[in-house]
Amino acid sequence: MGRKSLVWLHVVSSTGWMVMALVLFVVVDHSLSTPGGRAVFEVATLLDVQVLQFMATTSAFSGLMLSGLTPWGYFRHWWVLAKFAITFSQLYVGIFVLSPNLHQDGSPLLMRVGSLLMASALACQVWLSVAKPFKRTPWAAPRKPATAPPWGFAACLAVPALDYALGQNLLGTPLPAVSALVAAGYPIVRAVRRPGRVPSRT
Repeated sequence: MGRKSLVWLHVVSSTGWMVMALVLFVVVDHSLSTPGGRAVFEVATLLDVQVLQFMATTSAFSGLMLSGLTPWGYFRHWWVLAKFAITFSQLYVGIFVLSPNLHQDGSPLLMRVGSLLMASALACQVWLSVAKPFKRTPWAAPRKPATAPPWGFAACLAVPALDYALGQNLLGTPLPAVSALVAAGYPIVRAVRRPGRVPSRT
């Protein structure tokens, strides 16, 4: 049940990320087409900072932890690596390129194209998750890593909520500090952990 709950969180947050990217496109397009659209840009910024970024970091965190806590692993399958590459590219572009341009003097082309590309990239990730194309990578060990115990998945469910609560209380905006620490620290724990039994299924 713990694994399914984390999958649920990943699906919900990824869907929310894609929906908010489309909403951002509609809001930005409307504000650029409407005289005096400063108030609309304020709405776009609010949605970006308070909702989209939280959905994005939660999606990335839950995806990383699903890879680490299950036999899928981080480097065993090309489709997983492809999702990692797309996710981190989206996070970089969204945080450092698109978000700073969400104002009246920002690049209209960048705002429109950036939000649409973000939604399209998420749709591509959905296809990768469903189709699971390509073969295993050359780094895939013959023996599958064991699936983590249910409490490991359950603990991951609390991390985004903790991030949201801490960020809102300290900075007034969600801050993925705990998610970053857990996502970066768990691979180290996984690497030194004693290999478990081979699970019967992935």
